[in-house]
Amino acid sequence: MSARPQPPQRPAVRVTVAQLEVGQDRHANLLAARDALRTAARARADLVVLPEYACAFDPRGVGVELAEPLDGPFVSALREDAAAHGLAVVAGTTVPGGEPGADGQPRAHNVVVAVDAGGQVAGVYRKVHLYDAFGHRESQRLAPGPLDAPPLVLDVAGLRFGVLTCYDLRFPESARRLVDAGADVLVVPAAWASGDLKAMHWRTLAVARAIENTAAVVAVGQAGRGVVGRSLVVGPDGVVGLELDDVPQVRTVDLDADELRSVRERNPSLAHRRYAVVPRG
Repeated sequence: MSARPQPPQRPAVRVTVAQLEVGQDRHANLLAARDALRTAARARADLVVLPEYACAFDPRGVGVELAEPLDGPFVSALREDAAAHGLAVVAGTTVPGGEPGADGQPRAHNVVVAVDAGGQVAGVYRKVHLYDAFGHRESQRLAPGPLDAPPLVLDVAGLRFGVLTCYDLRFPESARRLVDAGADVLVVPAAWASGDLKAMHWRTLAVARAIENTAAVVAVGQAGRGVVGRSLVVGPDGVVGLELDDVPQVRTVDLDADELRSVRERNPSLAHRRYAVVPRG
């Protein structure tokens, strides 16, 4: 039996980081997202990453009132533009349909949608770790995703991008599960809440996830009220190659596939593991 053909791997894969400011005005948010895709296309990017809650956001909490289905205007527009520009998209949004909470009130799902360069939905990740910390109670408005759902890993130009979101960054087993599924790059759309030490936590955790997994990390935060922004791209050796401040920006970087292979050859820590990641149930 012949080996399964692999997609051609480029010397570098171009990724656009879209650090957007998102509010409750869906139309304005969609215009900003589409403009980011146009910017990515002009830069000849292979992938554009939008933040968590890119469809609509309220720093006081997001639930069913800001949710829309996957066939709604936001994801439909991303699919249309991805196909038109020939680039993949990873974006956070909120969809209805979560199990009601303990109080019987309806809840939504916080999701990350991956769209391939042909405009097809390649996968959907429903956030597992809800942000019930630092005075927030995300679980009052959102239902957690299933623990046993297959990891979301998207192939782009010969690199594999594993998807997690925001609070998941604090759980190293989530990142390791994606690497076990073949991820070379960890993509983290976020609306990282501001507060004491929070920007430092965000940066430190992104760097740690890169070093311990010998994987690049593309951590894309929201800008604006109640969130830190500060998107960053970290190499598999832990070196920060791009770091933004707290205002809206769209920037494009190249990820070097040869560098990833070289780092993993010099530091084969993934091969030295003695424990596996399994759901707690």
